[in-house]
Amino acid sequence: MAANTVTPALPAPAPATAPPGPGASVAASVAAAAPADATPKLGLPLRVLHATVLDWYAANARDLPWRTPDASPWAVMVSEFMLQQTPVKRVLPVWETWMERWPTPADLAAEAPGEAVRMWGRLGYPRRALRLHGAAVAITEKHGGEVPDDHAVLLSLPGVGEYTAAAVASFAFGRRHVVLDTNVRRVFARAVTGAEYPAQATTAAERRTATALLPAAERTAATWAVAVMELGALVCTARGPECGDCPLFTSCAWQRAGRPPYEGPARRGQTYEGTDRQVRGKLLAVLREAHDEVPQARLDAVWPDAVQRARALDGLVADGLVEPVEQGVYRLPR
Repeated sequence: MAANTVTPALPAPAPATAPPGPGASVAASVAAAAPADATPKLGLPLRVLHATVLDWYAANARDLPWRTPDASPWAVMVSEFMLQQTPVKRVLPVWETWMERWPTPADLAAEAPGEAVRMWGRLGYPRRALRLHGAAVAITEKHGGEVPDDHAVLLSLPGVGEYTAAAVASFAFGRRHVVLDTNVRRVFARAVTGAEYPAQATTAAERRTATALLPAAERTAATWAVAVMELGALVCTARGPECGDCPLFTSCAWQRAGRPPYEGPARRGQTYEGTDRQVRGKLLAVLREAHDEVPQARLDAVWPDAVQRARALDGLVADGLVEPVEQGVYRLPR
């Protein structure tokens, strides 16, 4: 892949707030930015690969509020926190309510962290709410209330990892970064390496592939990042991919190999019923709805297994999602 790595051009001026969204054909701009050599397994020039995917995105991208030209970097950051391991249809109503109440980081930072947990509702993985609140506090106190546009600075914020920093830098500021989520990794696994699924954890080889395929022009690279993600979300799905609708159908390495089945380690399914996660969710639901302190008896009523219930409650306290007020009395963090 090294021979096909795109050499970065001088960065183009980035938009102040507009995340990449669908637009007109990008074939001409991509052709100017990408070399003519072909990727090994796709068997087509990078400029054609880029134009094919980006033109598909321009015609098929979902109309999402955090992709509009007037969406703020904060709106993009909130969406990225919420979309981790959570589908768009569940995120949309929570995101809209959140942005109405807290349209800026300072608005959220002024509230108690427990309010973030309350507003998170049943979105799942509620520690994300605390991390987002912590990021809002840091942005307000250290960055004048403005989401930083620098990848390294974004990484320094509480709760912001490599993926989120790259996604916010790309989607909010048009920067050139490799953005690897589950959807992107699956598209590259199939289209480039010929595997049905990527490895369980991101590998160095995947990062090399993603870097080699990244367009040179900064704004084009930012749009490419979201376009590949959208392709994985809408067409190259984990189960039941719509291969006939894929713009890479004829060049996809997995298709050309006869769609060989996955042969790696067993893929872990996400169970929920009867797990500590379910118990934690039930306990948090009581606390969210109470808007006050909650006695132990009300928490005991949500789950019959006392041992599992106590373990789940202890976990919530350890994670900072619940505060013990006194013996047998609890509340959301303040």
